[in-house]
Amino acid sequence: MPRRRLSKGVRVSKLSIGRVLKRQWTVVVAVVVVALVVFSVTRLHGIFGSDNQVSRPAADALENTGYNPKRVLFEVFGSPGATATINYLDEHAQPQRVDDVPLPWSHTLTTDDPTLFADLRAQGDSAPITCRITVNGIVKDERSASNVNGYIACLDKSA
Repeated sequence: MPRRRLSKGVRVSKLSIGRVLKRQWTVVVAVVVVALVVFSVTRLHGIFGSDNQVSRPAADALENTGYNPKRVLFEVFGSPGATATINYLDEHAQPQRVDDVPLPWSHTLTTDDPTLFADLRAQGDSAPITCRITVNGIVKDERSASNVNGYIACLDKSA
């Protein structure tokens, strides 16, 4: 290849595409592979129906109108004159606590949600102590403890 000489004595050679490809062939191959992968992935998204649309429920779909209301009854029993500290989850699954309540104690929740996590726990100051969870008149869980200061827990995961 002819080389040109600049006035200050610096040699400059002409760059040819063949010479650049000879030195940088790996970069060219990598660029071509990345371009093919990007093209293939975008085509596959179209074939399999992924069009990046987010589906959201309509505003009226959030109402639970298709369920019959449930009545959940929490009960704690003990010996006459006994008191207990009671913890339970309300209809919004928020923990509630009632301290030193006289026994027997009961609390009713009414909800139209399809499921309710019914959790009842109690610790009494005398023996015996019993907890019970009833859903629409059907006893779902009942537990007893016969020791003084007994701790009991009743649970129904699908009330």
